[in-house]
Amino acid sequence: MEQLDKQTQTELEAAAFRRLLKHLDDNKDVQNIDLMILADFCRNCLSKWLVTAAEERHIELDLESAREHVYGMPYSEWKANHQSPATDEQLRALEARQKEKENASS
Repeated sequence: MEQLDKQTQTELEAAAFRRLLKHLDDNKDVQNIDLMILADFCRNCLSKWLVTAAEERHIELDLESAREHVYGMPYSEWKANHQSPATDEQLRALEARQKEKENASS
């Protein structure tokens, strides 16, 4: 990638991001908590990263607009139609992941 000019690199990264969003949209059964357990990020993280990127460029972007972009619909609609309650097993796994991170940073 280092041989690419900055514009081309940005375009490729943007295309990969759009592909990630489409992949997540095509796999709505993959729950945010599962993403957090496995990869330490979720759709909400992507939304927050978009807002941060906008802020760094002095562009106004509210979290709800970013979420709608990432989720492909209003967040409340996505939650109502696609988010399952976390199981006890998922909650334990997330807690273990967070403790593991805390221990690694100590």
